[in-house]
Amino acid sequence: MHSVAIRCSGLVKRYPLRDKKRFRLGKSRGESRTLTAVAGLDLDVATGECFGLLGPNGAGKTTTVEILEGLLVPEEGQVEILGRTWGAGHRRLRERLGVQLQETQFPDKLTVLEVLTLFRSFYSRGLEPRAVLERVELVEKRNSWVRNLSGGQKQRLSLACALVCEPEILFLDEPTTGLDPQSRLQIWDIIGEFRAKGGTVLLTTHYMEEAERLCDRVAIVDHGKVIALGTPAELIASLGAEHVVEIEIDREVDVQALEALAGVRAVGREKRAMRLSVGEVHLAIPELLAELDRQELTLERLTTHHATLEDVFVSLTGRHLREG
Repeated sequence: MHSVAIRCSGLVKRYPLRDKKRFRLGKSRGESRTLTAVAGLDLDVATGECFGLLGPNGAGKTTTVEILEGLLVPEEGQVEILGRTWGAGHRRLRERLGVQLQETQFPDKLTVLEVLTLFRSFYSRGLEPRAVLERVELVEKRNSWVRNLSGGQKQRLSLACALVCEPEILFLDEPTTGLDPQSRLQIWDIIGEFRAKGGTVLLTTHYMEEAERLCDRVAIVDHGKVIALGTPAELIASLGAEHVVEIEIDREVDVQALEALAGVRAVGREKRAMRLSVGEVHLAIPELLAELDRQELTLERLTTHHATLEDVFVSLTGRHLREG
């Protein structure tokens, strides 16, 4: 049985809001309201596992991770990291964690090696900075100012700062957002090397391909709650179909007729498009085309793809991961 590296239960985090319109009008001093960013969230992450929090912007992923990292205090709930809780002796616990925040700002006129040496000085133990630069492929940039780095190089420097303490757990918050495909692959390789040495990874992402490639298990999060949990394969299998067919037509369609087609497991609507979860796509499409012809509808677009975590999220929420 695997030991548990990260455990949290019943996490709740609220942020205060103010009714600015009422305040500007002078009708009151403002009404206090709250935004619930995390709404009773439970997670267990096994030692050596790569666990993904997958969801759109504003789902509560970053808030959850910052609570687990000890940067935020929840209103409710319990957190246990490597068998310890945040409180007395938190410095010793923090030295066992590597953290890459969603946004990291480094001084522009420090060199790459100076930045990493500075971060290494924060810990009582860790790796030699030059060895970490080799791991993240930044040796040739060691004497370059931060201001002259590309976006991908800055992300790799941020990851190097998280790795320099030789952590047991690596927290990565949207590690590849905005990166080009080559830089994204480089980050994935670094994460894979950390995993191969027994490290535990908790990452947030809204890239379904990233979650499918890196994660042993995924929690899909929406409105501060876990709405689905399992391996990527298990979650995709929960759709009950291997393929998704998307169509656009010129007017309203008889949905019940589509649902009755052989091989069609589910039908969903998304703006002007219809999404059909199907088993054998080569059998379903001819029947679909025949039904559209029977209803005298004009097909404007048809696409097919293998079912993904994105489709799981759309099935559960009715919207895409990239939508806030």
